[in-house]
Amino acid sequence: MLSSSMNCVADFFTYETTKSVVVKSWTIGVINRAVQLLIISYFIGWVFLHEKAYQMRDTSIESSVVTKVKGFGKYSNHVMDTADYVTPPQGTSVFVIITKLIVTENQVQGLCPENEERYRCELDNECKKTVTTTGGGILTGLCVNYNATIRTCQIQGWCPAEVDTQHVPVMLEAENFTLFIKNSIRFPLFNFEKGNLLPNLTTDDIKTCRFDPEKQPFCPILRLGDIVKLAKQDFAKLAKTGGIIGIKIGWVCDLDHSWDHCVPKYSFTRLDSVSEKNNVSRGYNFRYAKYYKHENGTEYRTLMKAYGIRFDVLVYGNAGKFNIIPTLINTVAAFTSVGVGTVLCDIILLNFLKGADQYKAKKFEEVTDQVLHPASSSNPMYRSSQTLAGRCEEKQSTDSGAYSIGL
Repeated sequence: MLSSSMNCVADFFTYETTKSVVVKSWTIGVINRAVQLLIISYFIGWVFLHEKAYQMRDTSIESSVVTKVKGFGKYSNHVMDTADYVTPPQGTSVFVIITKLIVTENQVQGLCPENEERYRCELDNECKKTVTTTGGGILTGLCVNYNATIRTCQIQGWCPAEVDTQHVPVMLEAENFTLFIKNSIRFPLFNFEKGNLLPNLTTDDIKTCRFDPEKQPFCPILRLGDIVKLAKQDFAKLAKTGGIIGIKIGWVCDLDHSWDHCVPKYSFTRLDSVSEKNNVSRGYNFRYAKYYKHENGTEYRTLMKAYGIRFDVLVYGNAGKFNIIPTLINTVAAFTSVGVGTVLCDIILLNFLKGADQYKAKKFEEVTDQVLHPASSSNPMYRSSQTLAGRCEEKQSTDSGAYSIGL
């Protein structure tokens, strides 16, 4: 037990030093240089040239977006302008173009029968007095006549109850509406500012240009039909059910180049494509009301269930500029990674090639205090014979004390 403990202590207080062994083998030499070449190519081609690892990057982009829609549409014999079909009206980065409306006029507070099929009844006990989350109001617990043949549960709320299953037309003129986007960005790390209204744009260009990803990629005037088409959607179907379209503006800038090289890139996608595949709650819709008062002070309202296309302007980006710190870090990482070739070659030599035992004998060697200071080492004859034996056993290389073996 004591001997085992002493051995553990002795093993703990050991020191390992590197010993170089030159292996003259075409196989190992080719593998070693090939691995080193791959590692160097990866760092030069991908890390430094593609990923620009020599740059310091700023991903905390600061952005502001102002939007403005223009166009006239005709709906239910009414000409509609931006004040009628755009909500909210502040020109923010998220807004809705209303394309379909289900209108319930002259609603007042009172009692009336529900109109949904699931509220049909014959007796009062079928209508439990409770607050409904999907109906038109609070159930009173009474079963009343809806018409001459149908009875439904009575509610207290805004009457008459909304009928949102009716078919109404779609304002297809919205396809030709135009959207103006003014976007300003800033990278605080480099104090760099720019906007999507590039210096070469003139007032006449703003009036006449239309965004095209190939012909006019920097025009800030976008046609709604083109946006939906570039998002790979059908405008007529989208206007009928509603949906959410993302307008993405990307600012990926290399600030080692001039100011003019930092330009926006537009892309478009449907953000609610998952809900489109569902059988329940497809598309996008919401309700809002306009309130009025009679001369006697009684309040009434017009309730509208609106279907529309919601546009979300999303701004993202990052900027990079040369900095000595990331350059040094990645350079050191590149040189360190070249050593992977040595590890791979050692594994092959120790386990798969002929002469593995000879390589192990040269690579791993234990030296103890007794070997370093033998009792008979003071004898000149012993030292001479030991030196001769060593020379017969090993051939010493001329470079840095390394030993050379041939396989």
